[in-house]
Amino acid sequence: MSYDFDTPVDRRGTDSYKWDVKDGELPMWVADMDFKTAPEITAAIQRRAEHGVYGYSLVPDEWYDAVTGWWRRRHSFNIEKEWLIFCTGVVPAVSSIVRKLTTVAEKIVVLSPVYNIFYNSIVNNGRRVLECSLAYSDGVYDIDWDGLETALSDTQTTMLIFCNPHNPVGKIWDRDTLARVGEMCRRNHVTVISDEIHCDVTDPGRGYVPFASASETCRSISVTCVAPTKCFNMAGPRRS
Repeated sequence: MSYDFDTPVDRRGTDSYKWDVKDGELPMWVADMDFKTAPEITAAIQRRAEHGVYGYSLVPDEWYDAVTGWWRRRHSFNIEKEWLIFCTGVVPAVSSIVRKLTTVAEKIVVLSPVYNIFYNSIVNNGRRVLECSLAYSDGVYDIDWDGLETALSDTQTTMLIFCNPHNPVGKIWDRDTLARVGEMCRRNHVTVISDEIHCDVTDPGRGYVPFASASETCRSISVTCVAPTKCFNMAGPRRS
């Protein structure tokens, strides 16, 4: 199967959230690629559409097989079927986890600059944002370890919303960094939500390390949110 990354696609007039803008405006603020999705995905959608009935459906075993198989083959991480919960999007998942695993008025740490909707998921659910700014030197972002320790050790802090790879700075966190974050959170009784929606959008030859694979501690204290929407440019169907 060949893949076309060269043919421009005119998306104006398609109710595109990204391109419903004024002429001459360059909408670079939204993570929405302009490549067509993989032909295999288009063919699968067409086959399903031809059936003609779109009633309520179950989550089939093929979905679990697709997720576990992808992470095993591409990221060398064995995910158990029982660990997976289907959801209609990463943002709804993050908000639900915030409500389930924290209490109103507790503090949730974010490593800024970070995806702005994290703030909505915290504030809209009655929790408090505790910002820990990333360190920046010579064009490189990293974790301010002293600042993170201070934030996590706050007695009102119960959660860290982590971004791996980090949006918007593009940082791919290495295994040692992830393990260190996990150990700090365990020591301070802090649960981690790891948003890994951009995990497959990396340069050739550059992989990412799933937070839950970095150590047994990381796996035991975290919930990971993943989706095919960014890598395969299919955010519209909302199947995460």
